[in-house]
Amino acid sequence: MLREAVFHVAHGSYAYPVADDTLRLTLRTARGDMQKVTVLYEDRYQGSEPRTAVMEVAAEDEMFSFYQADIRLETKRFRYVFLLDDGVHEAFYTEKGFFDDVVPHTQFHYPYIAVRDLWAPPKWAQGAVVYQIFPERFANGDPQNDPANVEDWDAIPTVTSQKGGDLQGIMDRFDHLVDLGVDVIYLTPIFEAPSNHKYDTVDYYSIDPHFGDEATVRELIEIAHAHGIKIVFDAVFNHSGYGFFAFQDVLDKGEESPYAHWFNIDSFPVETDPPNYETFANQIATMPKLMTGQEDVREYFLDVGTYWVREFGIDGWRLDVANEIDHQFWREFRQAVKGENPETLIVGELWHEASEWVRGDQFDSVMNYSLQYACFDFFAQGTIRARSFANRLAKVQMNYTQSVNLAMFNLLGSHDTERFLTSCGGDADKFALAVAFQLTYEGAPMIYYGDEVGMVGRNDPDCRRGMIWDPKEQDLELLGWYKSLIALRREHPVLRFGQCRTVWADSASNIFGFVRFDQERQVLVLLNNQGKTQRIDLTKVVWPVAVPKQVQDLLTKETFALGEIVIKPYGSRILG
Repeated sequence: MLREAVFHVAHGSYAYPVADDTLRLTLRTARGDMQKVTVLYEDRYQGSEPRTAVMEVAAEDEMFSFYQADIRLETKRFRYVFLLDDGVHEAFYTEKGFFDDVVPHTQFHYPYIAVRDLWAPPKWAQGAVVYQIFPERFANGDPQNDPANVEDWDAIPTVTSQKGGDLQGIMDRFDHLVDLGVDVIYLTPIFEAPSNHKYDTVDYYSIDPHFGDEATVRELIEIAHAHGIKIVFDAVFNHSGYGFFAFQDVLDKGEESPYAHWFNIDSFPVETDPPNYETFANQIATMPKLMTGQEDVREYFLDVGTYWVREFGIDGWRLDVANEIDHQFWREFRQAVKGENPETLIVGELWHEASEWVRGDQFDSVMNYSLQYACFDFFAQGTIRARSFANRLAKVQMNYTQSVNLAMFNLLGSHDTERFLTSCGGDADKFALAVAFQLTYEGAPMIYYGDEVGMVGRNDPDCRRGMIWDPKEQDLELLGWYKSLIALRREHPVLRFGQCRTVWADSASNIFGFVRFDQERQVLVLLNNQGKTQRIDLTKVVWPVAVPKQVQDLLTKETFALGEIVIKPYGSRILG
């Protein structure tokens, strides 16, 4: 028994409530080290005979097995220990270490399931299909509001180019979104700013005039809500634009400006080339960093956050560069925004492990770039194989609670990355396989505008080309594939809300498979990430619950007498 690998803490993703009287526990051990893991639990005060629950392997990476069990007590107050059996030795694992028997006052404690600790992202966001729109490049609905020097829609974009896309264009093309079946529209910033991307905000209370005005926004939100589609705005509070009123005042008045403390300025007068003040990234003079630790800065941006929820009824915020702002600001932001509408979604942009931000006091979810990296390596580049892919997914899955996993924005690409089809070398079959994974795996799959019709492009700015609207230039087969998978999610709620467990990860064949399941239903997804037809023996799949009827029917047919199912090159099979 490799005791050094055993780990548990009574909080975070290792111990959290899933109902008002039920706790989900996770225990980590060395991979394959245990034959059986049992949790013994009881009420913290009553001291009755402990109840037991056998734990199951929920995920595995290259080093660890993660065991899980749900335990229930009507009193909602828990103490517990784990009994580990490696087939040779048994040991009790407790908060105080390992013992041969249960020793008093050594148990782990989850003192009480308090109502406010039983949190989850808004239900509407869990498993929702999200569609990201870069407004300047989606559709030009009102040429009258175009900026100067608008270039041809189909021209390859540059960093500074403008194409005239606007909010009216989104409304004009809204049928495309409805037909696709999306649940959420996520708009990159639409506030007044000089750039095409608008992350250099000048006025957080005004719509950029090249996109529309307040009336346009209200109409767009009304149309979306009439179709049951949510609207999520994007904002950056880490830095402002050069034209932001507070920074302009500092440029004008220097150290005497009442806003001088809003920024981290090394010396006065303010210099911009090179900047003598802190900026976003590496000395980007047009994006001065904001000091959100200052009370009046916090108050200003907390008001921005609540204003658009209260006055316009937006359904959520996606927050740019969220990890460079202090945690206390986000705690106050959550309280303010949720105070306006508890169902408001809050999503942070983080490109790394983010469990510290999704404990119920800050964000509901984050942009799941950890998953995107794994998909890039497995589907697009082929630098890892099925077992390594499963290992990477297990790390992501075990970092968060299940409800957070269901709300993670699972992206293949975004306005900040190369188009995934381009990453696949233009191979539509590889891309379609990744899409099959994205739209069946746990989380909120986020489609970057145009991916569904086969758009390509290298990194920014090339990934921000004008949307392809000519059906003759669209990949209609790929579009149909997206529609069919999204329709499948709607037909089978288990693909939206069910738990997820890897059941097949064979690096030799490069076939990866997982099951989405709940108490009533399960669906098996098999992905053949190899350029040849392959077969898989369904009788070797270890099901979390009973074998689905569709699979039972297949196994009784003569063609499946050996339990084999055929998967075409870079193909998928979805059974359940």
